Amino acid sequence: MSAQLEHANITVTNPEDTAAWMVKIFGWHIRWQGDAIAGGRTVHVGTQNDYIALYTPKDVLETAPSSYTTVGGLNHIGIVVDDLDAAEAAIKSHGFETKNHADYEPGRRFYFHDDDGVEYELVQYGG
Repeated sequence: MSAQLEHANITVTNPEDTAAWMVKIFGWHIRWQGDAIAGGRTVHVGTQNDYIALYTPKDVLETAPSSYTTVGGLNHIGIVVDDLDAAEAAIKSHGFETKNHADYEPGRRFYFHDDDGVEYELVQYGG
């Protein structure tokens, strides 16, 4: 048996806005969007094979405590890019700050938080 990760589902304040910067920065596309559980809304953004489901509930959202100290918390989402420097320039031009740059096997990487506080790790393997 083998398995492949198809998607992750995260809660954001505005799925359309989050999907828009992901399309612009990562070159992804919107696979589906529509009504979701409990009167909420979801946008699926990604590639043909995998995606992130961006969900927002009908009611006001609360900010969660640090994911790194919460059992079951999502600490970050890792995304592989083919040009880390170009990806960082695009992220900075969108107004996000990058941090924790590292270069160790098997690749170079850095992290950033989006407007909802979701942390992303971008990594480039090889070259």
